[in-house]
Amino acid sequence: MREKYLTDGYLLPGRKAFDDAKFGRLKGIFEEHLAQAQAGGARGDSGELDMPHTRDPRLLEFLLADELLDAVEPLIGPDIGLFASAFLSKEPFTGRATPWHEDSYFWDGRFDRMDRIVTVWLALDKVDRDNGCMRVLPGSHLAEVGEYEFADPDEFSFDRVVSGGVDESKAVDFELAEGEYSLHDARIIHGATANRSPRRRAGYTIRYFSQELRFDPSHPRNEGHLLWHARGTNVAGNPVEN
Repeated sequence: MREKYLTDGYLLPGRKAFDDAKFGRLKGIFEEHLAQAQAGGARGDSGELDMPHTRDPRLLEFLLADELLDAVEPLIGPDIGLFASAFLSKEPFTGRATPWHEDSYFWDGRFDRMDRIVTVWLALDKVDRDNGCMRVLPGSHLAEVGEYEFADPDEFSFDRVVSGGVDESKAVDFELAEGEYSLHDARIIHGATANRSPRRRAGYTIRYFSQELRFDPSHPRNEGHLLWHARGTNVAGNPVEN
């Protein structure tokens, strides 16, 4: 499993993260956050649902759970920190595309390196090609960071895309049943098509890092950013919450 992850940059375990009762509690919390954001006029695929665990400590039950940490540990080691999380919801017919990108491009400088950061993508709804599931380019995490250009914010869920074309014939679709999850390297190129189906496409992205990586508190984008100690030892002495 670890060798496949190191080579391809992703894993599709094909199983659910939590039992039905625990997943039901998580999805209920998500529905609360989504309803509150929409009541304020926000889109579910905007940044309004970013970092919900910093406002709602109920989510730490899931983010620091053994079910997820046991999946992450073989990939980044036993010393695990929680970096970030975000709810994502692409509504029926109107959910915007996510352009081809690599997360590490947007996190440049926040850690001293990017090679041991993994994202868990937990499906809160069934996700497939029809409603715009995530797609990745296997092995692209091993290439140098690509060039970026501005994009039309009305078309995409954020404003920068990998410049030039990518070979979409090599893309792997992350089709997941409700409650299942995927894992991918922070450096892999990934994206998603728009949701033109009558079904919502909701997920929870959870970012973990090896605590051997050094977080830079002086970086402008790190100001006020909270990290959590999830498991093992805080090797680099990062400013983590316990």
